[in-house]
Amino acid sequence: MGKPTVDSLRTASQKAGRLVWNHSTHLSGLIPILERLCQQDSIQTVTPGVIGQAKGHCPKMQLRVSVPIRGGYKVIARQGKTVQEVFILTPLAQSELETALAIAMKKS
Repeated sequence: MGKPTVDSLRTASQKAGRLVWNHSTHLSGLIPILERLCQQDSIQTVTPGVIGQAKGHCPKMQLRVSVPIRGGYKVIARQGKTVQEVFILTPLAQSELETALAIAMKKS
């Protein structure tokens, strides 16, 4: 039990983000995307929120950064006529978060 090495400190600071399961219902296919997003660097916490209905129809899953919140951003997930809020706590800028979301969606 000596001093922590640089490698052990690096892996501790780059640990995966946390996906919060506070609702029993989610958009179909959303959770695997959010799990991949949590694996990326600088994503701290991902919390799916309220589900609602939209007037328009969106055939494929879309994730769009909506507004900044304290410590991160609110993202709107849409599929079909259903929408769901997702709150992401991260120090990333909006453009970097949009890139991270695109990477998480490509692997689906």
